[in-house]
Amino acid sequence: MLKQEIPNTPVHNTPPLFIEVSGSHREMGRQFGEAARTQIQHSIENAHVLIDAAYDTLELTWDGAKIQARKYLPFAEERYPQYVDEMRGIAEGANISFDDIVILNAMEAVTVDALHLTRCTSMAVNDERTADGHVLAAHNEDWIPEDEEDVIVISAKPDKEPPFLAMTYGGLLPNVGFNAHGIAQLIDSVYPNDSRIGIPRLVVARAVLASRRISGAIGRTLVPHRAAGYNHLLVHESGEIYSIEVSARKFEILYGHEGYMVHTNHYLDTHMKQIEKEPEELLSSRVRYFRASRLIRQKEQHTIKSLQAIQKDHVNIPNSICNHNIAGLDPLDREKTISAMVMDLTSREMHITWGNPCKNAYHTYHLNA
Repeated sequence: MLKQEIPNTPVHNTPPLFIEVSGSHREMGRQFGEAARTQIQHSIENAHVLIDAAYDTLELTWDGAKIQARKYLPFAEERYPQYVDEMRGIAEGANISFDDIVILNAMEAVTVDALHLTRCTSMAVNDERTADGHVLAAHNEDWIPEDEEDVIVISAKPDKEPPFLAMTYGGLLPNVGFNAHGIAQLIDSVYPNDSRIGIPRLVVARAVLASRRISGAIGRTLVPHRAAGYNHLLVHESGEIYSIEVSARKFEILYGHEGYMVHTNHYLDTHMKQIEKEPEELLSSRVRYFRASRLIRQKEQHTIKSLQAIQKDHVNIPNSICNHNIAGLDPLDREKTISAMVMDLTSREMHITWGNPCKNAYHTYHLNA
């Protein structure tokens, strides 16, 4: 137990904003934009401040970011026009410029990964490792503290794709969640040195939520002409667990042989490590990986509560699983846990916090497909 109060830990007495959307991709985007207009506009303001504060490092203005982001758009349009339509709808509904939404969704590419999201933690356990035989997936989402206000839970029923339940924030396309075919996706930023202009990572991740089979989900993470890559921790209701470590040109598939998987923000595969950019910058990722792996292995039979306990862990602070932005100095290194979630694929539930899980309650949402 912690003996002192940790600073920078807002407490939210209400659930995060919950939005239900349906219809065509443009319509869903418009509904999302209208319902989350305040959060989306706020996230764009935050992105402006972030880019301005990082000018000495990035030498990038907002107008320059627009020019950079537009270079990625044709690749997304060609492969996934439906998700570009979603972005257009978001801009229309939120009454903001489409360019601004494109910047948000291509931010990692536009800033050349200088905005290190180095503290996300993902875990999964299958039916062999849970007390009730359910399949569980858990994720701590870490990002800049200012965007904690913009956390959103979205329940979507697209006309031609599976319904899904996901977490997002601000004007980002939803990507961390699960769909009606029992496929969950958790995302951890990784840092390859072969990034290029191509399909933005968030668009690739959005497409994974539309998969009807786990093989299709894996295939979508490896779409040609991708700009870079995430680690996609994919979990299926059957108990299959994969981590797809992806860069712009390479990938490796890891499998949960022992009924569990942990991933943070560095590559685990030997071949992928060879293309990791500045691995010495990812020490906190390694510390969290070892800690979460130990905690997962300590229990033979996990529950939603036991995974939530891991999400609240403060050992190795400030490089802990539950992250609190203690230093708060460098504008490029001020992440904190803005949301934590445990998904039960067997019962199609998401249990999610708004803010640090050590101080905020979990709220439960069901996917009613």
